[in-house]
Amino acid sequence: MPAGVRRPAAKTRNSVGAELSAGETEFIDFFVALARALRAPKSLGEIYGLLFASSEPRTFEGIVATLRISRGSASQGLRLLRTFGAVRVVYVAGDRRDHFVAETELRKLVTGFLSETALPQLEASAGRLDRIAERVPTKGVLHDRLQKLRSWERVGRQVLPLVGKLLG
Repeated sequence: MPAGVRRPAAKTRNSVGAELSAGETEFIDFFVALARALRAPKSLGEIYGLLFASSEPRTFEGIVATLRISRGSASQGLRLLRTFGAVRVVYVAGDRRDHFVAETELRKLVTGFLSETALPQLEASAGRLDRIAERVPTKGVLHDRLQKLRSWERVGRQVLPLVGKLLG
């Protein structure tokens, strides 16, 4: 189609799975590309994209059927997305199954991602830098680089919490 012309919003059966609108498929494709850029599994992007585009909460079984992914991939993906705060379970009256929805607030997404990935790395880096300090001379290039890493670690500890606040 020529640039700027929208595709029809008809339902299509596609490589992603069950019937999805062209718009839903585009959202899924967007988050799959983002997952790949973050070196995360494709299924993570598929699950989040489906939930992000959904107007109603989705069950585990519905996610598996719609995306045609294995139960293991869905389980692992949902667990990781919940850990990051990107997906949450909601109550649906009369149904005992878990129903999932996407978190759509950027601040919550970034804060969850940082608190589960970057901040634990920073916490671990202090001990790691101490171990490096025991193995490098007190002068020279390695010592200078160690000081650079310590500086980066200090800045990271100061900046990462501010990122969440700036997005609020």
